[in-house]
Amino acid sequence: MFTNSLPTEKRLTHILPKRSGRNNQGKVTVRGQGGRNKRYLRKIDFLRNKLNIPALLASIEYDPNRTAYIGLLLYSDGEKRYILLPEGLKINAPVISGDQVEITPGNALPLKNIPIGTLIHNIELDPGQGGQLIRSAGTAGQLLAKEGNYAQVKMPSGEVRKISVDSYATIGQISNVDWKNKVIGKAGANRRRGIRPTVRGVAQNPRSHPHGGGEGRSGIGLKSPKSPWGKRTLGKKTRSKVKYSDKLILKRRK
Repeated sequence: MFTNSLPTEKRLTHILPKRSGRNNQGKVTVRGQGGRNKRYLRKIDFLRNKLNIPALLASIEYDPNRTAYIGLLLYSDGEKRYILLPEGLKINAPVISGDQVEITPGNALPLKNIPIGTLIHNIELDPGQGGQLIRSAGTAGQLLAKEGNYAQVKMPSGEVRKISVDSYATIGQISNVDWKNKVIGKAGANRRRGIRPTVRGVAQNPRSHPHGGGEGRSGIGLKSPKSPWGKRTLGKKTRSKVKYSDKLILKRRK
């Protein structure tokens, strides 16, 4: 399906520094991270701003930093860029971005020029900002309607939200649909990904976790489940404030 895991285009890659869940002071702020193999970070073109310049898909590659496969585009002016690979796009297939381009997988164009019902991904929230929505393997949104300056897009979660008709989106569904069916196989595979073991609260001692302690196997008691720092976790609202973009959400995913 793809070439080897080593990056083929060195100008578009650099070593991804290890953070291991630590902040700029070196303190652990996210538990459960650490180790992992050395990775190269591929520079993905989420903007798709080389307008009306044709390109060919030169290679299909594996990217350790994301679930989707990536494709290396070779433009007619000699520039190379990585993009998220859509399902069904083959090597040497033509790809182009612009206002008036064909509705084929991999092409990018504004929502106002995309037919209703088309599957899309890598959608911009604001025009010119670069794709931020629907970038995971096997996902796709659907363009439901256009009204005035906004288009209605159904997200993979079921949420329906309004997005500017001038925002760019890429045609098609993202590749590697079966990535969720991959079996991890052994603990070491997760350690190589930088994921450390997670210890249950009831298996810890009472000084380390509110659920800890007790003789033999014991539950968490009659009170609400708590985080290691004593914060309630069941039914506790974590959304601190309303976002300005909430008004653009027409239907919640729940």
